[in-house]
Amino acid sequence: MNVDLSAAADFLAGHGCVLDRRRFQLLMGGTDLAAVLDALDGYRNPDGGYGWGLEPDLRAPDSQPGAALHAFEVFHDIAPATSPHATALCDWLESVSLPDGGLPFVLPLTTTAASAPWWVGADATVSSLQITAATTAAAHRLAAHDPAVAAHSWLHRATRYCFTAIEAIDQAPFAYVLAFAVNFLDAVHDTHPEAADLLQRLGKYLPADGRLHVEGGTETESLRPLDFAPFPGRPARRLFTPQQVTADLDRLAALQQNDGGWTVDYAKISPAGALDWRGYVTVRAVDILQRNASI
Repeated sequence: MNVDLSAAADFLAGHGCVLDRRRFQLLMGGTDLAAVLDALDGYRNPDGGYGWGLEPDLRAPDSQPGAALHAFEVFHDIAPATSPHATALCDWLESVSLPDGGLPFVLPLTTTAASAPWWVGADATVSSLQITAATTAAAHRLAAHDPAVAAHSWLHRATRYCFTAIEAIDQAPFAYVLAFAVNFLDAVHDTHPEAADLLQRLGKYLPADGRLHVEGGTETESLRPLDFAPFPGRPARRLFTPQQVTADLDRLAALQQNDGGWTVDYAKISPAGALDWRGYVTVRAVDILQRNASI
């Protein structure tokens, strides 16, 4: 595949935040794990959670479950090395979980400036399968390398909430709910045998061509096979044909722009958020293509 890694590095130098530049450096064989964690610390709050735009469309400084997802991704980047901040993040997540073990989509914001309306208008009093599944999936992938995260009581409660909520799905869910539920079941498949049947059940909600339009999103906003199953050799890959996965890898590689970066097809909320998303998806695209031996 024709991917220009030098151009991607140049794009991040001109457009990316320090965290994404450090993550990309790690992907390219860099070994400065402390620098990656230091960059992540810029988003960390004294309560152990993360905010400050780590979730690009949620610009408030407050610690949020959506930002926790991205923090877990960074902790997974440095594996098998670990950080005590990952366990502290689990402590914080436990402190904001609702009685059923789920996480609210968003916690109350001290400022709504430049944040997306779906964050600003969300109900903080009910659990969200979308955000709980996404965050818990990322934590489980980290838990394979971090025993303290694997043993944490928050992870066990959140996992049970996700299973209960997924078992209750009886009609096609919102596209992102479906994607994150599939990601969750894929992440826990090795440790929770009950995930296999649920994964197959969710597969029936996927269109035959593997492309799922996001209702309420932009005209072109869709989720595709690599959004559901980015990792080779994992159970979620069985929901798609090898031809669909190969075609999606080709599509992802071809999305590199003339400036060296990748872009998104969803709504752009703020100038800073739009740039942050481009940096994030550029690192993600290179990571996925590398994992799949496509570059």
